[in-house]
Amino acid sequence: MIPFVVASGLLVGLVLTGPKPLPGSSSGFGPAGSAETFPARVMEILEEGMIDLGDVSQTYQILRVEMLEGPWRGVFFEVDYGRRQIRPSGITVRPGEKILVAVSEDPGGFLQAYFVDFVRTPALAWLLGAFVVFSILVSGWKGLRSLLAMALSLAVILWYLIPRVLRGDDPLSATLTSAFVILACTLYLVYGWTLKTHAAVLGTFLALVLTGFLATVFVSLTRLTGFGSEQALFLSQASATPINLQGLVLGGVLVGALGVLDDLVITQAAAVFELHLATPGMRYRELLARGMRIGRDHVAATVNTLVLAYAGASLPLLLLVSLSGEQWLSFLSREFVAEEVVRTLVGSLGLMAAVPITTALSCLVALHHGRLGRLRRFLGPFTLSDVHEGGLSAFSLLPSGQDPDSADG
Repeated sequence: MIPFVVASGLLVGLVLTGPKPLPGSSSGFGPAGSAETFPARVMEILEEGMIDLGDVSQTYQILRVEMLEGPWRGVFFEVDYGRRQIRPSGITVRPGEKILVAVSEDPGGFLQAYFVDFVRTPALAWLLGAFVVFSILVSGWKGLRSLLAMALSLAVILWYLIPRVLRGDDPLSATLTSAFVILACTLYLVYGWTLKTHAAVLGTFLALVLTGFLATVFVSLTRLTGFGSEQALFLSQASATPINLQGLVLGGVLVGALGVLDDLVITQAAAVFELHLATPGMRYRELLARGMRIGRDHVAATVNTLVLAYAGASLPLLLLVSLSGEQWLSFLSREFVAEEVVRTLVGSLGLMAAVPITTALSCLVALHHGRLGRLRRFLGPFTLSDVHEGGLSAFSLLPSGQDPDSADG
């Protein structure tokens, strides 16, 4: 209960303080930084027809929209959709629909409105609601704690990590700190204040440090500068404070491995503790060997999942390279590709290292937690099931300071 209260208080505090605007920052996104984007409602379709844009023939629409927010709230504009840009086939704008419109002022002082995108927040809200409901129905109380842990993770990223990077702090140290806070808080929030969670958190910390070290080494060896994407170029131009883009690549490696690392370390710690509960007489070497057999299968599936996730996100790019006829080896040397390769492989190395680290720590804690003496009573139960499912486990009945191995005989 204590981790739940602490995490809830931290989340509320982060939300109430809110992200602070940075000096020289702009809230608008648009052409040359001069346009601001606001939602608008489509009142009617003024014109609709076919137009040829090069080799592409497509439908276009002229929309009459009413601005819903911002300084032009209540003002009507005519917006073009499809006469100047390639638009997806089969997707048209309907009267009453909400869209995002960018309004800018030309050199002559006239206002011009441009179609930016569709307003998707209502559909996303329905999807989020379904996700919340099913999480609670399937996982019950643990599902609710998982949702709070997810909100806490997003809050740390939005209210702590991003402002620190935009202020010019070292992205690697900021990401390493954020990653450990996220995983530690979420693990305790979801799995409780138990010996199993302590072992997982310690394994997480060591795996994150090792991943950060590997990322530093291989980013330097591959001579990555951080300028491999258009987003990085826009960021360097838009920010009033110099940002270490190479450090941002390093931070991205850690963030990319966060979610998978959470699942990996807690599953590995749980496997070791359950093995020990099932066979208390098992010694360290045998327990470590059995735990590693489980871990090898888990890490093989996890790494494959990670690689497929990156490949799926890069599928349009892979198709484009295949069409261009460029050699794959020279394509891999492009910085925007090399960044993804380094991110995937270094993240996978960190995950692989997390398995033996967490397994070894979990074996030590499971076998020798009785040697912690008076500290034992402050470290919580052996596992959360001791409290919620079976009352007191066999280990809870041992005198404080007695090693469970010594009680087996």
